[in-house]
Amino acid sequence: MVWYKSWLDTRWRFLIGFVILAVLACGIVVSYNVSASLLPELSKRPVDTSTTAGRLLGEVIRLEQTYRGFVWVQWFRQNLLQTGTLFAVLLGSGSILSSGKSGLFTLSLPASRGEWMTARAATGLGEFFVLATVPSLAIPALSPMIGQHYSIVDLVAHGVCFFIAAAVFYSLAFLLSTIFNDTWRPLAIATGIACVVGLAEGLLGLKGVFHVMSGYDYFASGSFPWAGLLSSAVLSAALLGGAALNVARKDF
Repeated sequence: MVWYKSWLDTRWRFLIGFVILAVLACGIVVSYNVSASLLPELSKRPVDTSTTAGRLLGEVIRLEQTYRGFVWVQWFRQNLLQTGTLFAVLLGSGSILSSGKSGLFTLSLPASRGEWMTARAATGLGEFFVLATVPSLAIPALSPMIGQHYSIVDLVAHGVCFFIAAAVFYSLAFLLSTIFNDTWRPLAIATGIACVVGLAEGLLGLKGVFHVMSGYDYFASGSFPWAGLLSSAVLSAALLGGAALNVARKDF
């Protein structure tokens, strides 16, 4: 009952996220030939690398010369990173022990607060792991249709990097959901923090959580960002621990 209730609370967010990410992943493969036909012309044009925008454009043009680079830029560094992070926050948002009808129903069931917290956190993380890995399978599955190949090993490696790092934002939203009794404030605050962190990393060239999420180190050198992954896992655990303490102290 505990796990089933947790699934019912989050199933539509998960299913909508799965469909959207799957469609976006298919779009990456479909759009490659169009992009590849434009790259030779773009490569001939001079790029002003003295500006941040110019440097980013030059980097994108360079990386997208190969199919692997194109997939990394368009999927792992952009679409999956941005859309996947949003759904991580969505899955973590929404109090399970609020004073509303759903919360009162939850409290009436024969389970401890710790059991509810564990079930809800684990269910959300499990759903997010599926979002972080399964829709991406469309890329190696469809690549032969356009005469290309994408490694399953690379996909799994990037999926693991994304899941572990992006789980920080899931855990942050989960913690905020034990403070606020609605879905929208945790969603707005966690999304706002994610946007600020992402902009700061991009503008200042920092190697933070989004750098780890994109799996750049694996893409560039084949090595995992172990320090970043460990830091992300520890931070997620601390945030979830804080959520458990918040619920334990609540007076219902």
